[in-house]
Amino acid sequence: MKYCAFLRGINVKGTNMKMAEVCQVFKDVGMENASSVLASGNIIFSSDKNAEELKVILEKAMSEHFNYEAFLFIKNSEETELFWTKNPFEKNEAYHTYAFVGNEKVGDILMKEFENASKTENEKGEIINNMFYWQVLKGNTLDSSFGKILGKKSLKDQFTSRNINTFEKILKKF
Repeated sequence: MKYCAFLRGINVKGTNMKMAEVCQVFKDVGMENASSVLASGNIIFSSDKNAEELKVILEKAMSEHFNYEAFLFIKNSEETELFWTKNPFEKNEAYHTYAFVGNEKVGDILMKEFENASKTENEKGEIINNMFYWQVLKGNTLDSSFGKILGKKSLKDQFTSRNINTFEKILKKF
């Protein structure tokens, strides 16, 4: 089965790694056809194992190889496609749209955080099929109240986010 692994915290805040080396770690633990999409930790690969098994194997391998606490989220090709096709927001060049890949109930956690955060103009959050989407004015991502919440250490093992356009690039590579 084809999968995409979404790694959290790659090439930010001092956790720097080359995607070719990440792909090699995947290959070394038995993943087939490992290739990266962008430098933000999106690895497409094939395996006969299920997502839960893969998460354990790959987090261990990444943690040991790169000497950091790895968190990654595994979605098969159909699940990955849903992040793109279920996006509730109209394309608008003035805004960034993010989708959050994570644990099963992370959408509810993120919605609660979003509802309690102060919002910038026209900032929106929505859950579709248990997937949380966030739209924010360009330039406000890191400065927004919700954007700052996303870096909370207590949430680091729960999710990672990607700009919606990343999903389109991943789907083209599938």
